[in-house]
Parts: sequence; C-alpha cells; structure tokens
Amino acid sequence: MARTALLPYGRHWIDDADIAAVAAALRSAWVAGNGPIGAQLESAIAARVGAREAIAVSSGTAGLHLAALAAGLGPGDEAITTPLTFAASANCVLYGGATPVFADVRPDTLTLDPEQVRQKLTPRTAAVIAVDYAGLPADLDELRAICEEASARRTDGRRVLLIEDAAHSLGATYRGRPVGSLADMTVFSLHPVKHITTGEGGVVATDDGALAGRLRRLRNHGISSEARERAAAGQWFYEMVELGFNYRLSDLQAALGLSQLAKLDRFLARREALAQQYEQRLERLRTAGWVRLPARLPDRRHAWHLYPIRVVAADGDHAALRARVYAAMHAQRIGVQVHYIPVYFHPFYRRHLGDLRGSCPVAEAAYEGLLSLPIFPAMSDGDVDDVVEALEQAL
Repeated sequence: MARTALLPYGRHWIDDADIAAVAAALRSAWVAGNGPIGAQLESAIAARVGAREAIAVSSGTAGLHLAALAAGLGPGDEAITTPLTFAASANCVLYGGATPVFADVRPDTLTLDPEQVRQKLTPRTAAVIAVDYAGLPADLDELRAICEEASARRTDGRRVLLIEDAAHSLGATYRGRPVGSLADMTVFSLHPVKHITTGEGGVVATDDGALAGRLRRLRNHGISSEARERAAAGQWFYEMVELGFNYRLSDLQAALGLSQLAKLDRFLARREALAQQYEQRLERLRTAGWVRLPARLPDRRHAWHLYPIRVVAADGDHAALRARVYAAMHAQRIGVQVHYIPVYFHPFYRRHLGDLRGSCPVAEAAYEGLLSLPIFPAMSDGDVDDVVEALEQAL
C-alpha cells in the first residue's frame, strides 16, 4: 500500500446539486438567517425525525447551549452526562452556570449507563444529557423513565428534562422510532464530518411548543418576533424579552442542508455497508484478541458517524499500543483519530471541578484503546482495504 493523500476519519461529500442549490440561494432575495429556505429545512428535518418542531441554529454546540438554557439550567442546577464525548456536551451546562455531573458508560455501547445515571441523581438534578456515541442511540426509554422518576421527586414542580446529543445519529432509530422523536430536546450537528452538512450548523428537534418558542427566541437575541415575519406583516416594532444570542443559520447554509438531506438515505446506506466491510475484514483480528469492534444492538439502527475500535494489548498497556498503532497508520496516510479524551481529563475541567480521574472507570478504560477508523460515504472499497492492511501491519 502506498497512499499519496491522507484518508481522513471523516469528510463531507458535496456534489453539483449542492453547489446549484447554494447558487440559487445566492440569487434569491434572502441570504441571511431565519429565511424562507431555513424554514423549509426546519420543516423537512422535523418530518424526517418525527418531531413537531425543528429549530435550525449555527452549530451543534449552539443547539446544545440553547437546549440547556431552554431547560432552565442555571446556578445550583446539575445535569448528568457522559465523559466519553466532545466537550460541548458538558460545556453547554457550564454556559448557564450549572454543574455537569459525569456518569459512567456501558462497556459495550459506550453510551450512558442508566444505572450509573440513577446513582448520580440528586435533588439538584435538572437534566440528563445523553450522547449517541458513534451513531448508536443511547438507552433512551430507560433514561426518560429515570427523568420522569426524578421529576416526581422534585418538590418545586420542575421537570427533569432528557436532552439527547444526537450529533452522531441523524437517521438512526431506537426501537423502531427515529432519533429526534424520543427526548424532550434532540440536538443534531450539521458539521462537515456528520451525516449531512450545512458547512457549520445544527438543529434542535422537540415536540414541546413552549420549548420550541424559547429556542427560537434565544437563537435570535431573545427577540419575540423574527424579521421575516415583521416584513410580511408590514410591521417594524419588536421587543427583546430575554437575553439571547445570534445563533441563526443563514439561508445559504440551509440551501446546502436541504440538498444534502435528499441524499441522507444514500449516505446512511453507504456508511452501513462500510461498517459491514470492516466487521468482515477485521474478524480475524477480533478473534485473535487484538481489537474489540463497536457494538450493534438489535433494537436500534446505528448511523455509523464513527467506526471506533479498541486495540487490546497483551500486556494490558492499551494506551501505549494505541499510540504506536496511531503513529504507524498515519505514516501510511490513514487518518485515524481518537474519540474521545474523557471530558474531565481536560485542564479546564480539572481546574473547575477538581480531579475526577477514576470516577468513571469504564469510560476511562475504553479511552485507553479507542481508535476511530475512517468512515464516510465517499470512501471506496479500496480505501477500506488500505485501512485494514495498515491496521494489520501496525498490530
């Protein structure tokens, strides 16, 4: 194998139809945020994920921030989440002055372990933020039941909300239901390495009209009406009713997202085919005990945003083996990556929350060997051959 160009772990796929859609938006009367194409994108995504409302925002992180604010997270509140995620899943709790509490993950799926969540509940718990790790939905029914039980125990009448960080799982299903229809608020990412892209962008899906209204205000400076609505009504007057942000998604980006959404099923099918190829090609390494493959569960459809394996060292030093394999594969121009450094390992979190190492041993042990192999729709079968060959040589 002699690759001349790096094969990244993920990459967008833009075609002529996408370019034409953006060009048409450029020629339209509205290119800014909260425009008519954005409204079309919101309706299309809501229909796709089975939600009553979808609110387009400037990034998945913006969506998490607004979801945390809409949930009322503030000083004195706690929100339980996983440490095995990108920091944004916990950062959104801190933005409003609340405290993230980390619960351990299941050893097979690496998603939040409901029993560990239950053990972390306190009277201050105001939300649970589940992460669909790599594209596999978390145990959403169990987590919702925990939230409902915690809500019933609160003496102030406040609900403990389930927020689903579904940045990895657009198009996934859980027990026959689409991700986006299962939590109080579900946040999707439209970053270029995700299932569809708007360049940068995100969407929050919800069935709760009150939450949807607050999300729309918060993304638009806290203003109670939108410019397009006022123009259509021939009105100029507006009121800022709370402190909000400029988290709007432009119509240029929405045009790209609409075009991409039409290809989502094709993209998902290709990701599934690539995952199956990896499973077949890596079976020898798995049975030999060199690697552990990502889990599948029969009651949910995996969206395969990532293909995270775990390398297994005979001497138990998985981190050292992972470091050698990482370096060897990059030398072969295979852009493997690590998802994720446990959130509370980061210097900021150590300063802010103290040393939490050892508090989530399953997540920490998994991190030692995690290595994400490239997976994205534009990959060829030959690319899979190159990845597997480089991994075999490295091990």
